[in-house]
Order: sequence, then structure tokens, then C-alpha cells
Amino acid sequence: MINKRLLGVLAISISMSCLVSFTIQLEGKKEAISTSNQKTINSVGMEMILIPAGYFYMGSEGKRINADEAPIHKVTIASSFRMDATEVTNAHYELFDPEHKKFRGQNGLSNKDKEAVIFVSYQQAVAFCDWLSRKEGKPYRLPTEAEWEYAARAGTTWNYSMDDGLPASYQKNQKTTWGADPTVDLSVKSSPANPFGLYEMHGNVEEWCYDWYGPYTSEIQTDPVGRVDGNYRVTRGGSYSTPVEFLRSANRMAMIPEDKHWLTGFRVVQGEMPTTTPLPEPAPSALGQDVSQEIFQWDESNSEAFFDEPISFVRAPATESNVPFYDHNHCPALTYCENGDLLAIWFTTNDEAGREMTILGSRLREGNQQWDEPLEFFRVPDRNVTGSSLYHDADGLLVHTNGMEAAGSWQSLAIIMRTSSNNGATWSKPRLINEKHQVRNQVIAGMIKTKEGWLIQPADATPWGDGGTAIHLSKDGGKTWLDPGTDSPDAFKEGGKGGSIAGIHAGIVELENGSLMALGRGDNIKDEEGLDRMPISISSDYGKTWKYSASEFPPIDRGQRLVLRRLNEGPILFISFTNHPYRLKNMQKGMQFTSDGEEYVGYGMFAALSFDEGKTWPIKKLLTNGETRFLNGGAWTGYFEMDDTHAEPRGYLAAT
Repeated sequence: MINKRLLGVLAISISMSCLVSFTIQLEGKKEAISTSNQKTINSVGMEMILIPAGYFYMGSEGKRINADEAPIHKVTIASSFRMDATEVTNAHYELFDPEHKKFRGQNGLSNKDKEAVIFVSYQQAVAFCDWLSRKEGKPYRLPTEAEWEYAARAGTTWNYSMDDGLPASYQKNQKTTWGADPTVDLSVKSSPANPFGLYEMHGNVEEWCYDWYGPYTSEIQTDPVGRVDGNYRVTRGGSYSTPVEFLRSANRMAMIPEDKHWLTGFRVVQGEMPTTTPLPEPAPSALGQDVSQEIFQWDESNSEAFFDEPISFVRAPATESNVPFYDHNHCPALTYCENGDLLAIWFTTNDEAGREMTILGSRLREGNQQWDEPLEFFRVPDRNVTGSSLYHDADGLLVHTNGMEAAGSWQSLAIIMRTSSNNGATWSKPRLINEKHQVRNQVIAGMIKTKEGWLIQPADATPWGDGGTAIHLSKDGGKTWLDPGTDSPDAFKEGGKGGSIAGIHAGIVELENGSLMALGRGDNIKDEEGLDRMPISISSDYGKTWKYSASEFPPIDRGQRLVLRRLNEGPILFISFTNHPYRLKNMQKGMQFTSDGEEYVGYGMFAALSFDEGKTWPIKKLLTNGETRFLNGGAWTGYFEMDDTHAEPRGYLAAT
């Protein structure tokens, strides 16, 4: 029976306090519906719960990192439907795909029949629904994003269906972790059901929804089905090993449809798909607006050396722009465009392991002396996206590669790739070029093309300071990629062989004899005097194995990243730092430079040229013209003074 004291105060569709029966408001009429006998068991043993029609208020105020949850808008679910009481389990999914059993226990997770299935892409989840529809003779599908939030809220307006905080009994290691946590049990029905009788709507594993991800609109809606197209499909509910904030009813996440990993499974709905017209595809980033398509004629007549004033490319966007901009701006990539523009990208975040991280971009338009205000360039909602690269293939094609985490942190990254043939005005959809979320995938600025036309993308082989750099190789213009060093053991010592470059954040060049040469940060090698030196790595088999020796250059450390490039004129250019300002033990402090025939000791960023394929570096220049300036390098660099013997002390470098 209905608790009559509640009838006069219901402002939402379902009573928040009654578990046995509840009141829904639809088209001005109150109806009492009993939950008894409102569940059925289908032919594969799924417990299907009747979710009544009604309305609710979708989203949140969109504070801090959750701007995509705003605006709050009223949504009506016009027809009842049935939803699986639990996430699809291993036992259920393997009736459809017995071969998926090979994923049981991968990363130490989800080994039992009644644990939620994981490592399922969007397409695989849809295929399961199609199989179940044929088997049952009833329509099964993924829930729309609106249906999912309506069912998760179950008549409440709190952050979670039981309270504004999530009780400990619902939590499973709710913090950012570095990779999968094999101690977590993903069994369903391991915490209390919500008022509708649905389990694990807050946590356990994320769940695929039907919708393409896109911004909300403020209009009152009935049975919304998301956007007509997009880059990502929505996931909801959060997962284990995720900060509890991402488990709220309103929280939105998304994934590339082909992506699959240990945090995401799905839940099915039985009911006809709404016939609502989807909203238009989201507009592309404004970074591509008003981009000239005129081919710029580069002036090659100027042979005079020059030093330009530093021009800051990281500018705070206007407040009214709503562009996400956080305290930590780091890890840039840079390229030129055929129209004469320069395009720079970098990540902005509060925490390098944070899910709020997004990639911003700015354009220095041909003829201008100030970079445009930054705009959003690339984001995967609620995923860490550490590591970016931009490359121009000299034929007008721009290539963007980026790391993409399953969650927060930057250890278990997959790699995505996009291209642009119109100076970065528009970009192709992101696609996975290394789908495994793992180490060896933290992209570094500095893609190169070999004489054979093969693309080589360096990527850190570890999330830590030592452990080397991997390369990813494509022989077909970026269609397919491989990591040639994965079958070779790593051994960072002089004369040894391994499947990785010595040092993270490495720069790579191809030598005239076809070998690859690289210099990197960390995994230092001592010289004959016992001083630590930056390691030099040589591979004669395109990265399958590497040989290591000590270079003549001092090692670099935290907050420093080098550049190694083959110049069009032939010499090899190396840009690095003379030392680390706070870590001088067993390191060379400063370097000898020559200016107008006079030798002096200089400190900070320098450039060196080699005319004999990296054997010697006869030209070394400190990157300053002698004028005293007080500058802010941002990120790890901070404030520093530049003068005739001091250049920038550290920074993450990128070059084009």
C-alpha cells in the first residue's frame, strides 16, 4: 500500500523512501505500482526488473571537472522497460561467446561465473544484445544514457541512490590505482540493490550505454537517444579502483567504441528502442575555425642566424569561453602547417594522474606574434590522456597520436591516432593503433619518417623515471602498427642489448646507414671518469634490439625533455640541458661553450650539431642572446633568469 503522507510532497517521479511500492508522476496522473511480481527470469537466467515510466531531472550543476553534466534538464521516460538486475556476468556472456573465457582472470580479475564480464567493446556488447534478442524473440539492447541515469537514481535526487555519499558497503577500492588491482572481487549482488531492485549501479564495473557522447541541451526531452554520431560512446556508473566521485548517478564517461579493458562491462535492457530523433553531431573544436587553406611560401633566402624572444603559447583562456584550464600545463607537441601556422598542443590538468586531463591546442597564425587563446583539442571524457605527438609528413597531412588511459594515472595507456589534411581545421575520428592498455605506450613528441617511408613513434616504456623508451613502427602509412621490441629482453648497460631505448622521453633519428640512434633521460651510463652520462642507443634492426654506450652529454632529470632531429640540410640537431638545477650529484655542472673565440661555462638549455652521424658534436650553443630577462617557463620549470651565461634551466621540449 502507498504511504499517504508522501503523496503531497512528491516532486520527482518515484517515492524516495518506499521499497515495496512507489508512486510515479506521468502526464499529471499519479499511479501506484507494486514491485511484487515485477521481475522475470529470462531463458539464460537474467533477472529482468520492470522499470516504470516517469520523469526525472538529468545531470548536475557541472561544477569543477564535471562541466559535461550541465545543464540539469527534465527528461521523461515515456514507456516502461525491463533492465537486468545485474551487470552481464561471465556465465551469461560466454553462452554467446565461449571464446571470451580466455579473458577470465586476465590481470587477476573476474575469474568466477557470477563476476561481471569485462574486456568487452561496445560492438561486442551490441552483438550480445542481438544474439539474446534472436534467442528470446524479444528486443534486447543497451540502455540509453537517459534510461540508465533514470534507473540509477530510482526516484532520488542525491548523488547516489541511497545518499549524497556512497556507503563503505558499496565501495571497492575507490581510489586511483596504477593498473588493475587483482584483489577486487567483481561479483554481482555484492552490495544492496537500489529502490528499483538494481544492483551495482554505483561501481563494480562501468557500463556501456547506447548513446554517442555529446553535450547536453537545456530543453525538456522525452526518451532522448543522444547524438546522431560522435567519437565516443557513453559509459556510466564508474568502477572499482576509481575515485568515488566518478560513481555518482549524474557522472558521465565515454570510450572509443572499439576500446575494451578491465574496468568496463555492460547491462542490458529488454524493450523497444525509442524512436526519438537523435540530436546533431557535436560541433568540432573551435580550434579549427577560420583556418587559412592558402599554401604558405616559406622564405628560404634568409641565411642570418637569429634568436627570437620567447613567446608564451600557454595562455589562460577567457573565462566566458568555458575552456577547461587547470593549474598544470605540460608535455607539449608542435608542428608547422602548410598555411604557415604553427600548431602547439599540451595537456592541462590539476593532477598528472587525474581524469580531468584534457589536451588543449593553440595556433600561432602566419604573420602573428601572439598565439591564439587555447581551445580544447582532444579529450576522452573522464580518462587520463598523457602523452601527445604532432607530425607533418611534408605532403600536407598532419598526424596526431596520443596516449589514452583506461582510468586515471598514466601507466596503462592505449594509443590513438587522428589525421588532418586541412591544416588542423578538422580531424578524423580517433582510432586505436595499439589497443592494449599497458606500459610502452606513453606517446612522446617526435614522430619521424624513415627513408623507406615508415613512421616511427616513440613512447615511454615505463611510467617512471628509468625504464626506457619503446618505438611503434608503421610500414603502411599509419594503417597498422607494431612494437618491434616487445619480444626482446631489456638490459640497460653498456654494450648490452634490449628491446627499448635507454632512457625515457627519447628522441630518435635515422642514420645514413639505416640504423636508428636515440638519446634519452635516465638509465645513465658512467664514462671513463666515473661521471654519469646520457646514454646513447643504436639499433640496426629497427628497434628490435638496441646497443648502449655513454654519450658526451650530461644526463637530464625531472622536468626536462630533449629534442633530437635530422635537419633538412643534413646535420643532426640535439637540444638538451647542461644539468638539472636541483640534482647535481655525480653530474657535470654546466658545460664549456665558445662565443667570439672566448670560452665560458654556461648553464641551461643548449643546442648542438653533428655533421658525422652523431659521432662528434663540434658546435654547441647556449640558447640565449645574452640579454637579461626574468621569465616564467610554467609547469615544472617555473620562474628563472636568462642572461649571457644562463638559459632556461629545464622544460619539456618539442620542435618542428
